[in-house]
Amino acid sequence: MTSSHTSRAFSIRRYTPELGTWGKLTARDSVLRKLDWILLLSCLLLSLIGSLLVFSATRNRTELNKGDEYYFFLHHLLNLGIGLALAGGTIWLGHRTLRGAIPVLYALSVVLALLVLTPLGATINGSRSWLAIPGGFSLQPAEFAKITISLGMAMILASRVDAGDRPYPGHRTVVQALGLAAVPVGIILLMPDLGSVMVLGAVILGVLLASGASNRWILGLVSAGVVGCVAIWQLGLLDAYQIARFAAFANPSLDPAGVGYNTNQARIAIGGGGLTGSGLFHGSQTTGQFVPEQQTDFIFTVAGEELGFLGAGLIIVLLGIVLWRACRIARESTELYGTIVAAGIIAWFAFQAFENIGMTLGIMPVTGLPLPFVSYGGTSMFAVWIAIGLLQSIRVGRPMSASR
Repeated sequence: MTSSHTSRAFSIRRYTPELGTWGKLTARDSVLRKLDWILLLSCLLLSLIGSLLVFSATRNRTELNKGDEYYFFLHHLLNLGIGLALAGGTIWLGHRTLRGAIPVLYALSVVLALLVLTPLGATINGSRSWLAIPGGFSLQPAEFAKITISLGMAMILASRVDAGDRPYPGHRTVVQALGLAAVPVGIILLMPDLGSVMVLGAVILGVLLASGASNRWILGLVSAGVVGCVAIWQLGLLDAYQIARFAAFANPSLDPAGVGYNTNQARIAIGGGGLTGSGLFHGSQTTGQFVPEQQTDFIFTVAGEELGFLGAGLIIVLLGIVLWRACRIARESTELYGTIVAAGIIAWFAFQAFENIGMTLGIMPVTGLPLPFVSYGGTSMFAVWIAIGLLQSIRVGRPMSASR
């Protein structure tokens, strides 16, 4: 390097294989400049709003917070800090580097899911979907399966396309990708964790749509899903609590003090918020502890009651911004692999957010899914921030000319 290559900004020389030349790498090319800050700040704001809602929902719950009103609030912030670190680590490693580690990550997620079916598994709210960890902690392997299925299917579907061998995945490739997804889906269905299976179904469809696979596969999978749901219902494979939830969804007036209690109380809380809400920490339904699982599955009811239509609408707008930026990243990716991974994450976030908010409004059945970034929960927080790290890595991997 000669003096002619120096500048006021710190610079080093970088070789560009496409041009066969050396050039300067300055602060303009840094990772920080390439990050999608709108996406990052929207997710961070959602998590911080969630911390306040979690605090409001749990500060008076002495049977849960162990006598410390800040217990869930501080743990939510701790989970957020760990999630940010995982996102940073994912960006540092890069989605292309992780591509080589997908077989190991996939095998690990399958093993963790299988361990749930052993005596190490823990049953919470009727679903044996948790893995007990020494020290009083728990892990939900289904959250990580959402990531590994997106990565694994993307690796298979994009392998020959990115290599230039084919313009789109062939039928054999699609079968291999579906076979990879079928293993963790089958294990999670045995738990049974029907909510997570629904999310994984949305992820699989999103991945196939983004890959350019034949529409016959999409129509076939949707048809198979409908037939499978009918068969599961007719064969009595659902647990009693799952049947009760669907019955309450179909008939909201059914047993309002029993199976329909959660949905009815959630509607009362959201309906009582009006336009501007009753004020943070002043919701009668929240303070009176009428809504069960309000810090996790029904966190949106706290927003609806205490922040009103405007506050709850802000959460929906922020989630919409997250999906919008993720769609841009998927569309502008320079490789099919990145596009497919982003599409899987988009389908995951979109379906899970719709299901969570929908069940509090009574337009979707209660399935026990958390609201991304907002609900309390370590595993779910870690998983969504790893997903954000993947999205940012896909964006950072693009040439600067593609970034806007």
